[in-house]
Amino acid sequence: MRKIVAGLSVSLDGVTESPPDWMLLNHEADEVIRASIAESDAILLGRNTYADFARMWPGLGDSSPMAAFLNNTPKYVVSSTLAELDWSGSTLLGADLAAELTALKGKPGKNIHIPGSPRLVRSLLLAGLLDELNLLIHPIVLGSGTRLFESPSDRVDLELAASRTFENGVLSVTYRPKPGS
Repeated sequence: MRKIVAGLSVSLDGVTESPPDWMLLNHEADEVIRASIAESDAILLGRNTYADFARMWPGLGDSSPMAAFLNNTPKYVVSSTLAELDWSGSTLLGADLAAELTALKGKPGKNIHIPGSPRLVRSLLLAGLLDELNLLIHPIVLGSGTRLFESPSDRVDLELAASRTFENGVLSVTYRPKPGS
């Protein structure tokens, strides 16, 4: 069965907003990102991330591995407000998200990757639909901005599946929901 895997950059104080403005990228982060996209053959996006990405990535063609991945991979968009999608290869998911994601996970293929979309990641984690949470934790405190966990919510127990410290102080961590929680 396929997994739904999220990949987010987050500041030390939990901010996920506008990562290109503050991310500390190096060859190690590039390796992690490349490995993640190599293990995926579908993309899941929330409405805001879809809108941002649809403005930027199509114009870049296949100019980088990430651009090629985003532009040439089927995209599934979670939104109750969008009526149509202009980015090639995009499909709008309907009202029964849990059933549609369960069916999508049951199809043959690789992982379903969520690049960004912190609200979607949070809701899938709380609903028990997220299989893996990959975070690049950057040693920076931003003070304000959209956070992965905005307000108190239900408890979700996670277990550490992998961790690595990069030369530049960034932590790469992978968490999975704890079985039985």
